Amino acid sequence: MPEITTEHLDEKQVQLLSEMCILIDENDQKIGADTKKNCHLNANIDKGLLHRAFSVFIFNSEEKLLLQQRSDAKITFPGCFTNTCCSHPLHTDSELEEKDSIGVRRAAQRRLQAELGIPMAQVTPDEMTYLTRIHYKAQSDGIWGEHEIDYIIFMQKDVELSPDPNEIKSHCYVTKEELRDMLNKAKGQELKITPWFSLIAETFLFQWWDNLQNLKQFIDHDKIHRM
Repeated sequence: MPEITTEHLDEKQVQLLSEMCILIDENDQKIGADTKKNCHLNANIDKGLLHRAFSVFIFNSEEKLLLQQRSDAKITFPGCFTNTCCSHPLHTDSELEEKDSIGVRRAAQRRLQAELGIPMAQVTPDEMTYLTRIHYKAQSDGIWGEHEIDYIIFMQKDVELSPDPNEIKSHCYVTKEELRDMLNKAKGQELKITPWFSLIAETFLFQWWDNLQNLKQFIDHDKIHRM
């Protein structure tokens, strides 16, 4: 495989490529660790390399969903609109812990602060509802891509925001109708949406959104939805 150069990429984002992600098999069983860089190279993904991830959906008291537009500095899917926060638990003791998926929820808390500047006290793990998991694969470009089992986390709360511009280009709260309009615009290539958010929006999201006060019926920690 030719050497992948990162000289043209954003310095801060390149530093994050050395973080250690959790490698898993197709049943979400831990099998090791590898760098964020190696986990996101299509050459490795094509050989089956798979890692654990999460997607957070935060709704405010008006039941509007907080979206972010990924910064142009991001290595995968720059400039794309997506759900509130999408990232990876790291191969550390606190984020590897699997009882009640506490490790993933701790990782979500960490990244909500890092990306959106939300104080950690406002997004505690016990306020998060882990619904289910999805398994998907998507190429960002010829070099970089995603192959993840993604933990879906919901939360309803009014939070303080101070986004990091290196992570986030813009953010907004949307109604269901506004999101449907964005999805239609994405189909017409008027804007870009990340593939995982598009998959979730086209399948489960609106049913979950309709039942924010009764999410227990949708909790399924046994099944991994293959997208």
